Amino acid sequence: MDGQTPASETLPCGPVPGAEALFTQARTPRSFSPRPVGEDVLRHLYDLVKLGPTSGNCSPGRFVFLTTRDARERIRPALSPGNVARAMAAPVLAVVCHDPLFFEALPRLNPQEGLRDWFAADVGLSDETAFRNGTLEGAYLIMAARMLGLSAMPMSGFDSFMVEDTLLNATGWRVNFLVGLGYPAENEPAPDHAEPRAPRLDFGEACLCL
Repeated sequence: MDGQTPASETLPCGPVPGAEALFTQARTPRSFSPRPVGEDVLRHLYDLVKLGPTSGNCSPGRFVFLTTRDARERIRPALSPGNVARAMAAPVLAVVCHDPLFFEALPRLNPQEGLRDWFAADVGLSDETAFRNGTLEGAYLIMAARMLGLSAMPMSGFDSFMVEDTLLNATGWRVNFLVGLGYPAENEPAPDHAEPRAPRLDFGEACLCL
C-alpha cells in the first residue's frame, strides 16, 4: 500500500455535513406552509437535479411543476382518494416523468458516435434506460429540494395514463411519480421532537458484501 492509509479508513465515522438535511433529520411532511415556491426556486432546483449522474449522461428525466390550484385540479380525477388532499395542499406538485425519446438529445449530451442510433434501434433498451435514469433523477429532485430548504412529499397512487392524457399529450413523456413541494409548515415538529421513524431493514437484511 506504499505506506498510504486505505481509502476506507479515511472516511469520516461521524455525521457527514449535509447528511442530516438529506436523511437523518428530514421527514416526509404532514403539511406545508402557505408560503409560495417561486419559479426562481424551481429553476435553481432543476439546475441541481440536472447535474446528477445518469447513464452516459442520457438525462431522460422530465418534470412538470403544477404551481397553481387550477393546474393541480386538472389531475384531481386521476388521484387515489388518499392522495387528493395532500396533492391539492402542496404549493407545487411536481410530476416526475421521463422521455422515451431521450436519445434524440444524445448527440448534444454525449460525444460518443452512434449512441443515439443504438438506443433508437432497441425499444426495450431505451425504455429500460429512460425509466431507470428518470427515476434516479426523481430521487435527485427530492434530495435537492431538501438541500434548498423545501419539504418533499413523494406520492404514487394515481392513474398514470389519465395524468399523461391530461398533461402530456403534446410531449410524449411518461409519468413515474408525484412529489409535493413546499416550505415546512410552522406546526411541523422539530427533528428532535418528531415521532419515531417507521422501522427500516438493517444492514444484514438488506445488504450483501461479497
